[in-house]
Amino acid sequence: MSDATLASDATATEGLMLRWYVLGIMCLGYAINIADRYVVSTVLEPMRISLHLTDQGINFLTGPTLAVFYVTLGIPLSQLADRSNRRNILAASLVAWSAMTAFCGLSANYLQFMLARIGVGVGEAGGTPPANSIIADCFPAARRPMAMTIFALGAPLGAYMGADMAGWVADHYGWRAAFLALGVPGLILGVIVFLTIREPKRGQKDAVEVSDHPSLTQCLTFLWQQKAAFHVVMGGGVSALWGWGLMWFTPTFLQRTYHLSVGQAGAVVGPIHLIAGSIASVVTAILLGTNAFKDPRRVVLFLFLGVGLATIPSIITYFTHDLGLATAMLWIFIPAIYFYIGPAMALLQNLSPPRMRATFIAVSLLVANLFNLVVAPQGVAFISDTLAGKAGADAASLRIALLILAPSGFWAAWHYWAASRTIIADQKTAIGTL
Repeated sequence: MSDATLASDATATEGLMLRWYVLGIMCLGYAINIADRYVVSTVLEPMRISLHLTDQGINFLTGPTLAVFYVTLGIPLSQLADRSNRRNILAASLVAWSAMTAFCGLSANYLQFMLARIGVGVGEAGGTPPANSIIADCFPAARRPMAMTIFALGAPLGAYMGADMAGWVADHYGWRAAFLALGVPGLILGVIVFLTIREPKRGQKDAVEVSDHPSLTQCLTFLWQQKAAFHVVMGGGVSALWGWGLMWFTPTFLQRTYHLSVGQAGAVVGPIHLIAGSIASVVTAILLGTNAFKDPRRVVLFLFLGVGLATIPSIITYFTHDLGLATAMLWIFIPAIYFYIGPAMALLQNLSPPRMRATFIAVSLLVANLFNLVVAPQGVAFISDTLAGKAGADAASLRIALLILAPSGFWAAWHYWAASRTIIADQKTAIGTL
């Protein structure tokens, strides 16, 4: 074997290791993103009692205050990521939202907590879009669904941290300590991202030329013209409304209905997030890494079947009065709130030109987070408070509100099916290849 061949093999191996290192770091960042965002749902009930709030009051403090700034700044920050150094934006965002998470725990009153929660939203707005765009430039189009599903493995890992770990800390040291415990790791990871990740060349894995910087209007016009992209955005958004909207209230539902402590409720859902959610993500990544799923139509139909079928146990979870049956249904339902994330993100990366990728992801996150951080928390809380009347929200009123939300999974499934009709032509338009 010649020296040139050995050098080529060494370079290829180094490149392979580098792309998987980048993917691993991005996955950890996403895990911290999810943990810092959803730790509040674990400690929602003790927070509500401590601050003497109604269901609507506590959910306004914890949901919309983050979502409004998250979605408002997501678009301009994604435009910046499509034009400048994505690594720097991601590193700064990690440090910012992690610091604000810690400040949530240090807050002494309602106003301070609200301002810190707003800070979390501002920081997280610059996290996922640049991370997605970086990953897309490390993997070819056919392997992006697999790579993005590995990235999305951060969601069950983060949910476990925000449920089981945060619940244990809250039981032993109070709900404020849970925010402190989850804020510090992100500060460290932000430094690691800045020191060890290099900005990749845009479009290096695609068959199209990287265009000049498109305007926001051009990005949104292109997205609207891509019918499959519109349905993937809506499918992901409604999936978040359904799955993550239900998960927002599940710890509180378990505490009220079955008289569990914060830690006990976290111990019910935490292992499911970690074990079942991780298995669902890994199995999905393996499947999408096979040649059978190089056809994007099979990917969206896979999402259609998975979300549609999982909607049934999600309804049973909140209908039954038996903790054992509810837990069994959660083991089926919770994995479904994870397996769609990576494929949906990858489909959008393949339906957008290189200079529009962060913006496409930001638009999808805008829709998803409006649904699961504003519409779901406030809608469920409003129904719960209204049904309960002057007596105050209780287990029965919350149960009915969640049962009204649960069938929305069928709506999400329909959008994935609709995307299958034009996705091949739309992908060729965006990146010139399947």
